[in-house]
Amino acid sequence: MDFIKSQKTTGNKCVFCELPAQNADEETLILFRGQSAFVIMNKYPYNNGHLMAIPFRHTASFDELTKEELADLMRLTQYCTQVLGQAYSPDGFNIGMNLGAAGGAGIKEHLHFHIVPRWQGDTNFMPILAEAKSLPQHLDSSFQQLVPYFRSLHEKS
Repeated sequence: MDFIKSQKTTGNKCVFCELPAQNADEETLILFRGQSAFVIMNKYPYNNGHLMAIPFRHTASFDELTKEELADLMRLTQYCTQVLGQAYSPDGFNIGMNLGAAGGAGIKEHLHFHIVPRWQGDTNFMPILAEAKSLPQHLDSSFQQLVPYFRSLHEKS
């Protein structure tokens, strides 16, 4: 609800362009920087471990991604499922991209993949009755748990 009710930036400001430019990865929840894309924790997660793979280049068009950007996004998305599988042992994943406002994109100006770990029975009445979703782990703790896996990816690169 914080995101839904917050004032959205207008003009040239893009959160997915601004956060990597800050070079403060722990504060901005950036777990990994690839050649043309990066992995960041969702600040307003659906579930613990909700990650996003995002191209550095500002674009809303999936069709305009280069082969290199596509390859990097897919590689990072795959790595996210491997990391989350090791760190959280989910029963499954939701992986997707919402393109455009009509497609459900919260930030429609800069495309991004969502990687959401799922567990059997991870839905309950809280979002319906209280307009809130309870998460068992704080974002900072999740970051500290996941960052060693992504550091090992740097060593492999």
